Amino acid sequence: MNSIIRRVLLLALILGLGLSLHGCFLKSMAVDSIADSLAGTGDTFSSDNDPQLIRESVPFSLKLMESVLSATPHHVGLLTALAKGFTEYSFAFVQSDEERMEDAQYEKKKAWTRRAKNLYLRAQGYGLRGLEARHDKFIEMLKLDPKGTMAKADKDDVELLYWTAASWLGAIVLDKGDNELMADEPEAEALLYRAYELNPDYDKGAIEDFLITYEGGKPAMMGGSAKNARKHFDRALVLNKGLDATTYVNYAEAVDEKQQNKEEFEEMLNKALAIDPNKELANRLVNLLMQDRARWLLANEDKLFL
Repeated sequence: MNSIIRRVLLLALILGLGLSLHGCFLKSMAVDSIADSLAGTGDTFSSDNDPQLIRESVPFSLKLMESVLSATPHHVGLLTALAKGFTEYSFAFVQSDEERMEDAQYEKKKAWTRRAKNLYLRAQGYGLRGLEARHDKFIEMLKLDPKGTMAKADKDDVELLYWTAASWLGAIVLDKGDNELMADEPEAEALLYRAYELNPDYDKGAIEDFLITYEGGKPAMMGGSAKNARKHFDRALVLNKGLDATTYVNYAEAVDEKQQNKEEFEEMLNKALAIDPNKELANRLVNLLMQDRARWLLANEDKLFL
């Protein structure tokens, strides 16, 4: 973070001086350098061992990225980082908070749900802008010809495709009463499954983990399948070597809770809790967050099972 701050101060100094000779060129170089640095800060956060520190730090980081983006609006790396960052922040710290509120806190829960949805949509907007920066008229063509548009996407688009889809579908799931947003589901799914087609192993099974929840949680009449969720679960464990608590927690919630399989539900969550977060430093923060979720689910078992 210190190196980022130094670069930001350098940017402010250059912009403040208003250099006359080659000023625009120098400013552009400085902005792009800052944007590149900010776009690559993910590992710093993901390896942290203090979720509360990250909860408090991420909003500043995201707003800083948005400020720099205004000076370089087509920076694909920054747009990707914002799509990912807002999606993760919304799920880990906003939607999660809403889920833990008591039903009696109806108005507060409603406000938190609305906030989580808006953050997902902000992430989706950045993701679509990133894809538009890589493919001319992407947003327009996605509505007119989703299949043809997806055919033009390549492996370099996988990260943007995935995080755009994850945020989009996250918003849809949160507010099923928004008919206009629900109508976008085929487009969001097209992004998700194209990413999966291009690189099913992306980020050690991140898409597999998402599909456990997405396919396992949907009703069968809408394409949901516990059998498919199990396949994604097994594949994710191969890719992450059983070191990602997300895989177990997702399966417990999407499949075991839905099927009222309390024994396996407990088994999955206890496996998540048994993972040593320090064994996979690049995934330490996620494991700590998902283990906290596992403990909360176990503590609220009686509310989830008849």
